[in-house]
Amino acid sequence: MSAVEWIRLIIGCLFILVGMVIFFTELFGVFHFNYVLNRMHAAAMGDTLGISACLIGLMIFSGLNFTTLKMFLIIVFLWFASPVSSHVLSRLEAATNDNLSSHCEIYEDVETLERELAAAGKDGDTEKKEASVS
Repeated sequence: MSAVEWIRLIIGCLFILVGMVIFFTELFGVFHFNYVLNRMHAAAMGDTLGISACLIGLMIFSGLNFTTLKMFLIIVFLWFASPVSSHVLSRLEAATNDNLSSHCEIYEDVETLERELAAAGKDGDTEKKEASVS
């Protein structure tokens, strides 16, 4: 094997290993988070990043051919479809869950949320100024 083939092998293996680590992290998040939206977020991020990393590794193994183009199109499709489908499912969960208030804070009006965010921003600004002074 030439040096270029060894480099392709090592880089391809690294991408596949990174993808597998992302998959195992996703599994950990899915089984250890308590709330369904947290689980859904872990699953969606893991699928998008894990599959993309593994497919990039396979693209490196395959070289520059038509199969590589197909795998690239699969990655592009997944980067568009997975976040959209996860967002739709999470909106459905938020709309139909009667116990949502026990898991998170629900704001009935936008003004209350804006006031709390503005207050949090001012507190954060003063903390930053105090940290920069000392």
